[in-house]
Amino acid sequence: MAYKVINKFIDSEDNNTLYKVGDEFPKGDHKPTKKRIDELSKVHPKYKVAFLEEKESPKDKKKTQSAKD
Repeated sequence: MAYKVINKFIDSEDNNTLYKVGDEFPKGDHKPTKKRIDELSKVHPKYKVAFLEEKESPKDKKKTQSAKD
């Protein structure tokens, strides 16, 4: 599953990789844990924002567009 960055952050668990808004997460060969994805997808208690959201797959987009038609 791919995720889209919705708020800029530096991932301390990925060699301090900078992720900018709109980037895909994860980059390269990095394999984050389910726990890490959950941490980044929920509103962070210190920063008061979430950093990731699930990226809609092309298959899901077709379903959404068909439902609108």
